[in-house]
Amino acid sequence: MADVAVVLEQSGLAQALAGSVWWYPLINAGHILGIALLVGGIVPLDLRLLGLWSSLPLQPFWRVLRTTAAVGLALAVTTGSLMFITRATEYLESFWFRAKLLALLLGLVNIVVVMARYTAGPGDGAVSLGLRAGALVSLAVWLLVLVLGRFVGYF
Repeated sequence: MADVAVVLEQSGLAQALAGSVWWYPLINAGHILGIALLVGGIVPLDLRLLGLWSSLPLQPFWRVLRTTAAVGLALAVTTGSLMFITRATEYLESFWFRAKLLALLLGLVNIVVVMARYTAGPGDGAVSLGLRAGALVSLAVWLLVLVLGRFVGYF
């Protein structure tokens, strides 16, 4: 894995990004935007699944916020990958980065489970216990990913 990290760091793209006065900060800003869209979509959707705003129909929340979160996730993963290649060996050695990746993986698995439960489930009626549990896990995991991501930058 360390060999792959070195190859990534030595790639033309990584060298160009690391040496650019403009591109790396713009990619970092894109990463922040992706995180904002992801968390900005996930948190209200999870809160709705947990019972907040229960007088409002779930379907519009689901449709709009799921899309917002998906766009944010795609942007965050793409820009995060670009930032990763500039210092891949350093990131792979970081406990915080590895913990973030593990939490990210857990979040992705939870998305699959929640989407499967919703597709099978509630319409706009009562939200199942399984969906509520998924929403709780989602809130905890994505906030953990956010915190661990900050730790990567500072520790």
